Amino acid sequence: MTAPSAAQRAIGDIAPKLAELTDTVLFGDVWARPELSPRDRSLVTVSTLVALYRTDQLGFHLRTALENGVTADELVEAITHQAFYAGWPCAMGALGLLQSVLADEASR
Repeated sequence: MTAPSAAQRAIGDIAPKLAELTDTVLFGDVWARPELSPRDRSLVTVSTLVALYRTDQLGFHLRTALENGVTADELVEAITHQAFYAGWPCAMGALGLLQSVLADEASR
């Protein structure tokens, strides 16, 4: 038996269909399409979440971006760039979250 996915662990008990769609459609299909690399998809996703101030999903996607080969310096630069397009509060909040993610990663 395989371990439950992140979606299954997070929402599988309350919204099993949404967890299934997350696994099969979003991560099983959309993220697997060859037209963009996982690294590029991570940069797009992080930038979108920063711009929309969706911090509830941002931590997961910052970690995923690091796993997909985006460097911490590149994430800082992308977030800094967003300050001028999405707004200063969006960038400042994202940088604080990135600091936490990087500290967690360093302590592992």
